[in-house]
Amino acid sequence: MYFEYGETELAYLRSKDQRLVEVIDRVGHVEREVDPDFFAAVVHHIVGQQISTKAQATIWQRMRDGLGAVNAETVLAAGVPALQAFGMTFRKAEYITDFAERVRSGSFDLDAVWRMSDEDAIRALSGLKGVGVWTAEMILLFCMQRPNILSFDDLAIQRGLRMVYHHRKITRQLFEKYRRRFSPYGSVASLYLWAVAGGAIPEMRDWRPKATSKPKAITHAKARTADCQPKAKGGKR
Repeated sequence: MYFEYGETELAYLRSKDQRLVEVIDRVGHVEREVDPDFFAAVVHHIVGQQISTKAQATIWQRMRDGLGAVNAETVLAAGVPALQAFGMTFRKAEYITDFAERVRSGSFDLDAVWRMSDEDAIRALSGLKGVGVWTAEMILLFCMQRPNILSFDDLAIQRGLRMVYHHRKITRQLFEKYRRRFSPYGSVASLYLWAVAGGAIPEMRDWRPKATSKPKAITHAKARTADCQPKAKGGKR
């Protein structure tokens, strides 16, 4: 299943922005997968934080294979050690089990949150352990298919804006100008900005100034000390 949009949304964005017209024409229809299972989508996004898309997909497939259905009952029956065995960190396993317990107890009502406004739903979701505002916004877009999500905290969105509109920096004030321009179809604008940021139009470049920091001088004594330090093996950044 993909995020649904059509001529209504495209015609509106075309009427508001000539540069976006060019992007839409060049990129064509964007297909981005969505997951309408609210509980599973929250878990999936927690799993994927600060790891590669490939690693997220691997862990998620292990979870689906191991649990069968990803819901509050199966998560709580498995427990933290079993969740860790799928490849996630202890902290993420704790976040997921805490979320499952809140759903089971009714303190987090999935149906009620689904019916909330964007602002209230983001507030409710970001109140969960392990879920920040950006994650909540992505859940609204890629699970709930809310039509007007444009995230300031998304670095690829900022990159896409710089590339399309030739800005060196996207300030909050400038971002809000584009949010108003794209509203009420900010989600569709997001799809195209992500496509541009990902290289869909090769001749478009990022106008962000390149860093020009000078290398710090290092004393001979410090250099010797550094050379004598044991080198880490297999460390992760």
